[in-house]
Amino acid sequence: MGMTGITIQEASRTSGLSAHTLRYYERIGLVPEVGRDAAGHRSYTGADLAWLEFLTKLRRTGMPIADMCRYAELVRRGPETAAERRRILQAHRERVLERIAQLNGDLAVLDRKIDMYYGMESS
Repeated sequence: MGMTGITIQEASRTSGLSAHTLRYYERIGLVPEVGRDAAGHRSYTGADLAWLEFLTKLRRTGMPIADMCRYAELVRRGPETAAERRRILQAHRERVLERIAQLNGDLAVLDRKIDMYYGMESS
């Protein structure tokens, strides 16, 4: 690959994922095998970083690692898996929307409590 990429430390800083997590994601197949520089060190490309950013969003929104691995496997298989990938993302989107609705309900309770305390303070 040459020196066109960035080191694992730089990729860690950029992605917000630890170097350990980056190596783990590669080991379990979430990230395709990362290229190496002349010294044999991992060298992350812009495409690698974009994929890591997407994985981070999936993880942050609660997608299980197993589902992420399945999705990554389908991506590697190519465009003929588009329908299954879409189904995975749609199902995850529904779970995210349910979680948002739960959080909005929880937030409304907090807002009512805060308003109640404001009312008590001004009495």
